Amino acid sequence: MFHKEGQKIIVTTFILVCAVALLSHYFIAIPWLRLSLQIGALLVLILILQFFRNPSRKSPKNFDDILAPVDGKVVVIEEVEETEYFKDKRIQVSIFMSPVNVHVTRYPATGVIKFSKYHPGKYLVAWHPKSSEENERTTVVLNTPKYGDILYRQIAGALARRIVNYAEVGESVYQGEDAGFIKFGSRVDLFLPLDSAICVKLGQKVVGAQTCIATKKVEKENEY
Repeated sequence: MFHKEGQKIIVTTFILVCAVALLSHYFIAIPWLRLSLQIGALLVLILILQFFRNPSRKSPKNFDDILAPVDGKVVVIEEVEETEYFKDKRIQVSIFMSPVNVHVTRYPATGVIKFSKYHPGKYLVAWHPKSSEENERTTVVLNTPKYGDILYRQIAGALARRIVNYAEVGESVYQGEDAGFIKFGSRVDLFLPLDSAICVKLGQKVVGAQTCIATKKVEKENEY
């Protein structure tokens, strides 16, 4: 299954690959050169197909856990000052996606969209400390039943040149549903309340709509 954002690129690439295969078959007499061109074109098509793949995911859909919005590797876990919306301290968890990861963005929790804004910007490498503030990005705030407001930010990387964001203010959304897409390398930041219990570690690989990023801390009852 492939994401709808890749349909035009997939069709165009398929047509070009067929053209290369046919033209090289009829007009290139050198066998090794003809075969190299055909194999190279086929590899390009395979890369495009794997990039735009959209595997079906069934998330648990509960109010206690915040799930990973994307596939990738956790590169940041720290307490920071979030300056765009909250203007106070939050726990930031950042997930870096390489070109081989699934690039579908999924809603990390069930709730109502309170804020959704696109920011044009630079194209620093996605793991750069300033990429969260200076790169092309979208910021989405989701009001959830147990966590209150949480924020996630899609960030373009050095290769990503288009961010797709489906979140619209006032819309009710459900954990694990398709929230958008980032083309060709990127990062997603989550900003969570300080009382969230983080369930992942630096360097850990996560799966969108499957891996628990945070849960609510369970307060111990007083023992008498």
